[in-house]
Amino acid sequence: MDRLPCFAQLPFVGQTAERHAWHVFGPGDQLGTVNLLTPERVRRAATLVRTGRVINLSLPLNFPLTLYGGFRTGYRHHIEVTRAGRDDYVDNFAMQGSSQWDSLRHIRFREFGYYGGRQDEDLDSKGELGIEHWARHGIIGRGVLLDAAGHLERQGTPLDATKKFSMDGAFLEQVARAERLTLEPGDIVLLRTGWLTWYKSLDDAGREALRGTLHPGEGGLACPGLDASQETAAWVWDHQIAAMAADNIALEALPVEAKVGFQHRRLIALQGMPIGEVWDLDELAQECARDGVYEFLLVSAPLYLPGGVGSPANAYAIK
Repeated sequence: MDRLPCFAQLPFVGQTAERHAWHVFGPGDQLGTVNLLTPERVRRAATLVRTGRVINLSLPLNFPLTLYGGFRTGYRHHIEVTRAGRDDYVDNFAMQGSSQWDSLRHIRFREFGYYGGRQDEDLDSKGELGIEHWARHGIIGRGVLLDAAGHLERQGTPLDATKKFSMDGAFLEQVARAERLTLEPGDIVLLRTGWLTWYKSLDDAGREALRGTLHPGEGGLACPGLDASQETAAWVWDHQIAAMAADNIALEALPVEAKVGFQHRRLIALQGMPIGEVWDLDELAQECARDGVYEFLLVSAPLYLPGGVGSPANAYAIK
């Protein structure tokens, strides 16, 4: 794993200026950068547990309920009561309706296809790239919190959660240095932008006003997040990050600019990296600030759903 090609050595996709890692982990690979979560790295991550404190990183499944507008609408929870007890059922449940992972089935890179160059027929007839592959493996390793919101607040320049602020590699390294944290290959990086903290502070009317604003084009929802440039995608790859998740709605900063690109296409489709969205990082940030330790064992179990496009995060940080 330490001999992965650097980003500049990755081949181009067709005649485009974008690079892909489709063959780095071998032909037919279905894990992408989850391959970086090796048994040795999981073992080392387990040694980070000092107190045994478990911190939940997932929102309730019914939150956020209205943000997505006409898609990913709320589920219906049915409880059947009998003399013997209770059973329950969930209808219209969106796998990506709350704290979530995007699988390698979620995004394709134009006509070139999904991760590995797969086309829709490969996914439909062969069942490839479903989230069950990550479920069998588990997303478990050294988690690190880059608390960008906390860092800037301590500097006296707090972020505005309603405005775009793009965080590139140099900025993320600045946050890591302030936390006395060194990024390592195979890390699961959690990026706290403060967006969810702001969103949770809204009343029902404020949340309702945002309904249907989540779209990448101009005029859509604006928020801080990961920079969308190819240079930042290169930084992510060269640091051998296994997965990234954030407390905002898309990991990357919104709205998307077409001339810069859509980081989902680079990170998911071209590099094979899990992207997590709307993770609840507030309690973790408070605990890390309290003890000054921003690394921990991270355990996430995506749903074992054959052919799944996404999954609730089901994630915990263990300090």
